Amino acid sequence: LASLAPSGHNTQPWFVKYIEPYHWIIGNDKSKWLPAVDPVQRETMLSIGAFIQNLEFAANDAGYSCHFNLLAQTNQDEDILEVRLKKSIAAIHYDISKIKNRRTVRSGYMNDALKKEDAIYLLENEHDFIYFISNSSKEHTWLNEQTIEANRLQAYRDAAQKELSEWIRFSSSEARKHCDGLTTAGMELDGIPGWILRNFYKQKDVMNNKFREQGIDKVKKQVSQSAGWFIITGKDDSVAALLETGKRFQRFFLKVRDKNVAIHPMTQILEETETKQQVNSSIGISDGIQFILRAGYLKNYPEPVTLRRPVNWFVKNNNLI
Repeated sequence: LASLAPSGHNTQPWFVKYIEPYHWIIGNDKSKWLPAVDPVQRETMLSIGAFIQNLEFAANDAGYSCHFNLLAQTNQDEDILEVRLKKSIAAIHYDISKIKNRRTVRSGYMNDALKKEDAIYLLENEHDFIYFISNSSKEHTWLNEQTIEANRLQAYRDAAQKELSEWIRFSSSEARKHCDGLTTAGMELDGIPGWILRNFYKQKDVMNNKFREQGIDKVKKQVSQSAGWFIITGKDDSVAALLETGKRFQRFFLKVRDKNVAIHPMTQILEETETKQQVNSSIGISDGIQFILRAGYLKNYPEPVTLRRPVNWFVKNNNLI
């Protein structure tokens, strides 16, 4: 259940060291880093934070409380967090179907305004860290325009585009082999376009200008559909703060489906220097921004399709070596 957490390009940058029953270390898998778009592993820590939140909810549902001990001092440290599970009659049971049904949706958003009662529900207890920018505001227009620009910059930055190519699983056999990355289903490329990609495209095709322009065109269409943007901030860029912000993001993500709201993390503004420098002043938020999430209502909520690695692929059991 913890591994159903989201991550950039679906790299799943975590592993678990098994120490003894109910005693593990959550680790940072360096082979899953994205140095071209996340050179200081900020997003890696946020993803591991989401993993930790799922773990805590899953443990609570099973009647356990989690006791965490932070081990890492930098985003590059291998051992991030020690966790011990203890049986607890006070553990609050969590509806784990929310973890199983969570998914990123990229298309099909309606432009209907976010209902006041839904905003209250989604922002409950998080007003200091989560902000909503409605589609009727000038800040929304700026975010739309700069998201397109940041995607254009990134698409034509060869290192970032090559990195993307390495995580796209065009064929079904590639998807089964790796159980991670971006599949055509996960990218919502269905029908004839999806069939063409699965059967005829290779990694090298991602570097073609045609592929880059198609990606930018898709972003233009996506940002034209939304109720607005959610912004999630953090206290600072320390390991502890990033993990906590990742947990906050996951708590939020696990609530949106209750209101038939979809969210699509679009962080390119934060990943490109030219656009990142302007974001705080342009949208009027002084705190450090860690997530930019496009949001909108759906007519029909699709089921999850993104692959996950089996547990035995990311658990290291030294006792069995």
